[in-house]
This record gives sequence, structure tokens and C-alpha cells, in this order.
Amino acid sequence: MRNRLFTLALCGLLTLSVSGAATAQDNAAPAAATGQEQGRGPGRMNPDRQLEHMTRELGLSADQQTQIKPLLVDRQQKMEAIFQDQSIAQADRRARMLSIRQESQSKIEAVLNDQQKQKFAAMQEHNRRGGPEGAPQESAPQQQ
Repeated sequence: MRNRLFTLALCGLLTLSVSGAATAQDNAAPAAATGQEQGRGPGRMNPDRQLEHMTRELGLSADQQTQIKPLLVDRQQKMEAIFQDQSIAQADRRARMLSIRQESQSKIEAVLNDQQKQKFAAMQEHNRRGGPEGAPQESAPQQQ
């Protein structure tokens, strides 16, 4: 009788622990998906975080921030549209994304002063070489 009670209690605990682990995994998956949808996956940042990073690194004025943010938003929208369009061949997709990136960089540089342009160029070079995680990656997303 005592063994039977012990076995039932042990089975009950195992059942609770397995169901708790499954519930925890189910709750973690949507949070990860949300981060990806907002452009916060590896190597990608949303326009607000990019602007914060640029402001911190380049010392952007409030006026420069208001000019640059729409450029970052526009770039993200164009990149996402290309990423979603599965009818585009891989090579064409990369070429279009590179073109969008270069176009937005030129527009951003037009807003910067000479010292900021030098820092911005250094940031771009650092990103091309694979900067630390969390730094905005200006290259086309690797998830294609």
C-alpha cells in the first residue's frame, strides 16, 4: 500500500513537471517571433533603435534625427517588401537590397556634417566586417 502511494505521488509530480515545461516552451515561442517581426533579429534593428544608435555614436542633433528617421523607416519598409516577395530570384533580391542600402546611406550622409560622415563611414565598415551583436547591420539580412 505504501509503495502504491509513493508511485502515484511520483507519477503526479512527473506529470506536473512535464506539463509545466511544455507550457513554458509554448509561452517562449511567441516572444521570439515578435522580436523577429519588429526587426530585432540577429543583425537587424528597427528604425528607432538604429536612430538611437546613430544619435549616440554620431551625436545627431534633434533636427538631424527628424530628417534621418523617415529614411530609416523607408529603408526598412523597402527591404521587408523585397524579403517578403518570394518571386524575386536570390541574386536579384541581394542586388535590390544593396541598392536600397546604398541609396539610404547616401541620403543619410547628406544630412551629416563632415566629422559625422567620417564616423558614419567607419560604422559602415565595421558593420561590413561583422560588428558585435546588437550593432546595426547595414548589410542585407542574411535570412533570405
